[in-house]
Amino acid sequence: MNNEIILFILAALFVVIGIAGLALPVLPGALLILTGFVLAAWAESFTYIGPGTLTVLGVMTLLMYAVDFAASALGAKRFGASNRAIIGASLGALVGIFFGIPGVLLGPFCGAVIGELTAQRNLHAAGQAGIGATIGLALGVAAKFAIAFSMMGIFLVIRFF
Repeated sequence: MNNEIILFILAALFVVIGIAGLALPVLPGALLILTGFVLAAWAESFTYIGPGTLTVLGVMTLLMYAVDFAASALGAKRFGASNRAIIGASLGALVGIFFGIPGVLLGPFCGAVIGELTAQRNLHAAGQAGIGATIGLALGVAAKFAIAFSMMGIFLVIRFF
């Protein structure tokens, strides 16, 4: 097998695993997708996909990380959460990453509830903040998938058209 084929196979694996990583917290999905695109561009000596396109894809990768951290906090805010609950949802999302799928699902919820309770609010308001954080998390995952598929579209259009 020549190097070009090996690089394309690796690129495809990185992109596929990266897409799975958008929903699974143990994998850095956005970074794996970008790495796959860089490998595919490298396989063709950056003939079709150059630094400009890779920079755009890199910015979109950073956008995925920003969406990931902001989604839970914005969801909590939408449900009337206090600033402490929003900070709690963000911290819960960050800490939850280290506890696998249960941590990612429960981290923002628990963080928002704890933050809301420390703001001297009642349990109902805390529960609403937690639900908002969880909904925000789900919308964040959907937004990351949308960005990832947009990245794939950009890559394919630049490469083949």
